[in-house]
Parts: sequence; C-alpha cells; structure tokens
Amino acid sequence: MRSFFERIFGKRETPQEVCGPREEPPEGAVESLFTRLVGALPLGVVLVDERLQVRYANAMAGGVFAFDPQRAVGDHLVRAIANVEVERRVLEALRGEASVAPLVVQSRAVARTYRISIAPLEAAEGNGAVLFIEDQTEALRGERAGREFLSNVSHELRTPLSSIKLMLETVIASRDDEASELFLPQALAQVDRLVSLVGHFLEQARTESGQMKLDLAEVDLEAVVRPIVAAFEPQAAKKGVRLQLHGQRPVRVEADSERLSQVIVNLVDNALRHTREGGSIVVEVDAVGNEAILRVRDTGDGIAYRDLPHIFERFYVVDRSRTRESGGAGLGLAIVKGIVDAHGGSISAESTLDVGTAMTIRIPIVRSALHGSLIRS
Repeated sequence: MRSFFERIFGKRETPQEVCGPREEPPEGAVESLFTRLVGALPLGVVLVDERLQVRYANAMAGGVFAFDPQRAVGDHLVRAIANVEVERRVLEALRGEASVAPLVVQSRAVARTYRISIAPLEAAEGNGAVLFIEDQTEALRGERAGREFLSNVSHELRTPLSSIKLMLETVIASRDDEASELFLPQALAQVDRLVSLVGHFLEQARTESGQMKLDLAEVDLEAVVRPIVAAFEPQAAKKGVRLQLHGQRPVRVEADSERLSQVIVNLVDNALRHTREGGSIVVEVDAVGNEAILRVRDTGDGIAYRDLPHIFERFYVVDRSRTRESGGAGLGLAIVKGIVDAHGGSISAESTLDVGTAMTIRIPIVRSALHGSLIRS
C-alpha cells in the first residue's frame, strides 16, 4: 500500500534509501502523522486532482464551506465548495497559474472574509491543486478599526484647533484689549479641551493594547465612592437633582483606587448631565455572592434600545448635538469598560427612554467584611 505522500506527490526517496536500512514504520503511520499535522493547522487545506475531485480536506476547510471533510473525498469540488470563483481559480491552477484573493463567505447571517491561496500541485501520478484558506476577518476588522480611530481622532482634534486658530488670528488682527479679554479665555478653554481629548485617546490606546497598569490594593468600595458622591452634591443641588449614596453592606475589593475613582466619576457625571431638574441619581454599593456590585441609577433621558448595545464602543455617541455642547468624544464609557475589564469585572446597562438608566459594575470580591476571610477565585 502506497503512502499518502506517494499517492499525492509521487514516489520520493525515503530516509532508508539515503541513509541505509532502518526499522520500517507501521503501514499508514506517515499518512496518519501527515493528516494529523495538516488537520491541526489554523488554515483550511483542500487537495484536488486534475478531474476536480477532492483528494483531501481538513476540518477547518469543512467548517468554512459547511461540508464533511471525510465524505467530501472523491466528490467533485463544486459539491464541497459551491463557488464559481473558486472553481475558476482551481482550473487556472491546473493550468499552472497560482492565485491569492479574498473571498467573503456568508453563513448564519455572519459574513467572514477569507484569503484563498490556490497553487498548482505537480505529482508523478498527475497534476492537481492545493487550496489554503486563511480567516482574515479579525485582522481586517482591526485594520478598519484603526482607520476609523485615526479618522475620529482627526475629526475631534480639528474642531478645537480650528477654534483656537480663529480666535488667535482675531486677537492678532484687532490688537484690541477687548478682543483679547473676550477670545483668549475661550482659546485657553479649547486648549484644555485638547489636553483632555489627548488624555482620553492615550487612555483608550493603553486599554486596547493591554498596557494599562493597575496599582492593586485591598479597598473598601464604599470608602472610594463616598467622597466622589460628596464632590458632585453641590453640582447636583444647583441643577435641582437629588444625589444619594446607598451602601447596602460593607464590601472590600482588590482594585486600583484611582482607576476605580475614574470609573465612578465618569458614571456619576454622565448620569448628572442627562438627568433633568427634579430627577434623582442613586449610587448603590452592595455584594451578591462573590461579587461586589456598584450601580449608578438615574431618572434621566434614557438610551434608545437600538443604541444600548453600542454605548461601550469607542467614539459611539448617542446624541451628537449633546456631544457638541459637552465636548465629549464618545470615549468615556469605552475607557470605563476597559478599566472594569482590567479588574476582571464586567459592566452592563439597562435603560428606557425618558425613564432612566442603570449602569451596573460587578467586580470579584477578595475579602468578605462580614467573615474577615479571603475569597479567591
């Protein structure tokens, strides 16, 4: 019985022929090793002969094109891969022309992009072709995200820079003290906005690259939250909004207190900006099982159902007109999610338009204040 290599590639010199006699491997051992190796590749592999019959296919290729790799052996290529473009390129490969091109495959309402490399395969018993299938969906998504990030950064920075340029040109042209008094403070405010934007961009970049450093220590969650709520109380009172802190029970977590404070400030600030006079905001600290719960609940504008799944995405802004007023870039909640994720926690949102929003953060507890024992997961 000829080995798989001999059937596909033709007769080759073996180590025994080159180096002298040695113990013969069991029949089929080489073929079995080869198929296991190819089957473990993170690539789809399909071999076809000159009659376009499938000679071999690994599991990934079967998964991409939804066919059984074992049953496909002996079938015509078109039965396994029902794609005219692939068939055309395989025919070109049989004529000696290799090709590399993308192919979008739609399955279960999800489109994925693959790079299909098809090359001629010469063998003693006849020519064939080999197909290599590489999933490039995530790589292309990353490239697209990078382009979108640069586009959004350029857009967000251009507005304050244009304003600063215009104001300074006005001051220089007029040489008037009144113009200086009017425009220079505004220019400085735009500079502050630029500094804040750049800080957010750097923070988001660190979050996505996994370079966020946490100074972890055991902290009392309510002790972190309380001074932040107190700092927002004058602003809430001025707006006519009731702001309260409800500590249900003592809970300690292992966290970076500064990063955790950044999360709380962002959530309370968001709630306050979107809650009208007469409304209320409640910050809750609780523990359920092995998780600490931090919830910020408001009676504000709410978030539309279609927007809710996207609010933690970078640069996603529900109301652009409101963003222009507040100077936000749609990065706040994305950064919050990055910080929570870095702590091994999770964040979720529930909201109804004109009723309110509840943001819930769950962080693993490391110490139970009730029992004084360390809980590790």
